[in-house]
Amino acid sequence: MDCIFCKIANGEIPSSTLLEDEQVRVILDLGPAARGHALVLPKEHYKDSTEAPEALLGHMMATGARVGAAQMNAFGCDGFNLIQNNGESAGQSVFHLHLHVIPRKKGDDALKLWKPGETTPEEMRETAEMIKAALK
Repeated sequence: MDCIFCKIANGEIPSSTLLEDEQVRVILDLGPAARGHALVLPKEHYKDSTEAPEALLGHMMATGARVGAAQMNAFGCDGFNLIQNNGESAGQSVFHLHLHVIPRKKGDDALKLWKPGETTPEEMRETAEMIKAALK
């Protein structure tokens, strides 16, 4: 496998590493949405979150929260986003599971997540039933 994020996560390619443990390496993103934008990279390869063990996903979120708190302290940010994309249509461009940690300041306009839509109670019931059936 020739995965660039595997190579970065395992120290084969140099990176601006912020934090590392036995499961993940946290690096600065080369194309940041904001100053301090970081990536939590698992050292083991998984295409996306649908393949990864729950314990790793939890560890990645906890690590992302820790990094986000540090970003807030370092840059005086108001908050941070934890974003994990699954599939090309969802914005995933590197097919190695990773979590974005993006520091945010009020009004920075660094990221537009979605335009809120509208729904009805009937549509919500139908949607919930479809997803519940797929969970079984």
